[in-house]
Amino acid sequence: MSATVLEIKPVQAIPDFLIGEMRAKMAYVDEAVAGAQVALAGNLITLQLKRALGESEQALIEQKVQRVVVAMVKGAFKLKVQVLEDFLDRPVLSAVAEDPTNTLLARGELSREATGIYVLGPLLTRLVAFFEHQFVDLASSFQAEPYRFPTLIPARYLERVDYFSAFPHSLTFATHLRSDLDVIDHFASHAACDEHGLTTSMESFSGVETLLSPAVCYHLYFSLADRPLPSGQVVATAVGNCFRYESTNLTSLERMWNFTMREIIFVGPKDFVLANRETARQRMSEKFAGIGLAYRVESANDPFFIGEFKKQAAFQSAFQLKYEIRARLPFKDSTLAVGSYNYHQDFFGRKLNMTLPDGSPAHTGCVAFGLERMAYAFLSQFGLDPAAWPEQVRRAIA
Repeated sequence: MSATVLEIKPVQAIPDFLIGEMRAKMAYVDEAVAGAQVALAGNLITLQLKRALGESEQALIEQKVQRVVVAMVKGAFKLKVQVLEDFLDRPVLSAVAEDPTNTLLARGELSREATGIYVLGPLLTRLVAFFEHQFVDLASSFQAEPYRFPTLIPARYLERVDYFSAFPHSLTFATHLRSDLDVIDHFASHAACDEHGLTTSMESFSGVETLLSPAVCYHLYFSLADRPLPSGQVVATAVGNCFRYESTNLTSLERMWNFTMREIIFVGPKDFVLANRETARQRMSEKFAGIGLAYRVESANDPFFIGEFKKQAAFQSAFQLKYEIRARLPFKDSTLAVGSYNYHQDFFGRKLNMTLPDGSPAHTGCVAFGLERMAYAFLSQFGLDPAAWPEQVRRAIA
């Protein structure tokens, strides 16, 4: 018997605090999965399938689902959320009652090239430029040195900082045709695409030496590796394209495969990094107040892979390593992470042999802002008519 919907009773009930994370992880269970829901009671997982599957295929998917359930639920405990700022109740435009995505697409302000890949039109581009200016101004207040980083990042660098074990599901690999005349000629004559992409044999491609960069700050850390910090501390800023594949979780500007981040990065002693992270938060609080953004800053964890999730999330929570800026999305009474304040302790200092003048490992931290998400959250709160926007934003883009 075939089916396009598969209902699975988990071998262990999923606690309420894991339901969202469990739903997100279902995207990586099998290529046949198109979507997933987890019942609020935690006793049922429903998968939407891309095609009808036979009983043996369904059984295999259920086995994978149960592996995820056991890995994430066994021994899990609810992490305490610490709230540093809460301005979710700031007044926003009451008329914003729906996701702006469809209107943006209809107006040509947004164009979808592929899953998770979008072209931004003039309105969104001006909004992104406005927020970029706010973050550059923040960087200037720290006298941060400007950097430009490549989009590609060597595989050996990511291996050195354990990225392959922590986030394997989000990696995007870069390759090229092998340097072989026959391979190149055959590709030039026969290359074609179907609904799944290029039909070319994988044997035509080189081994993977580089990936598309998942974060901006990594490039700075690698540039400082294996030597003492020049003056014992570094403050830098850069903007760059980042790539994190999220399968069926890629939806509108909320979650993109290719997005842009502006970061301000601190490297030095522990107290230096933590003090600057806190100063950055306070300065951004003033900027968000001027804009009128409704948001909250709360402790969070990164989307680690299944095997690493419990351990790494608990570690981040215990040491207050990550705080997210979560902007309100009125149309669905929810929030969206638009930025974060991060402290990595001496992890990169130890892994990359970045040392302070006394020979001890350097500590690192960064504040990071997703530019497309900032623009999307703003439009969700204030609508698409610039005449109704807060005065500061209206003046800046006029």
